[in-house]
Amino acid sequence: MSEAVETQEQDAEVGGIAADRLRSIIERVERLEEERKALGEDIKDIFAEAKSAGFEVKVIRQIIRIRKQEPAEVEEQETLLDLYRRALGM
Repeated sequence: MSEAVETQEQDAEVGGIAADRLRSIIERVERLEEERKALGEDIKDIFAEAKSAGFEVKVIRQIIRIRKQEPAEVEEQETLLDLYRRALGM
């Protein structure tokens, strides 16, 4: 077997691991992490824009969290919150 063929076979599989497949997976994750970082920076910029427009960022975050929930779950939480407030005289 020629040295070039042996090197290709070693690159393709090392210790029972498909090196090309592993490299592909790692590179895909790295690209997605970079995209996530960029998206996080975009979201931060949007919150800064909201704040400069006079909106309360904490409340916006809370609304976003609520919108992710099921309506029945939101209603239950609001009912309990109201009950607890009344119990505390608020």
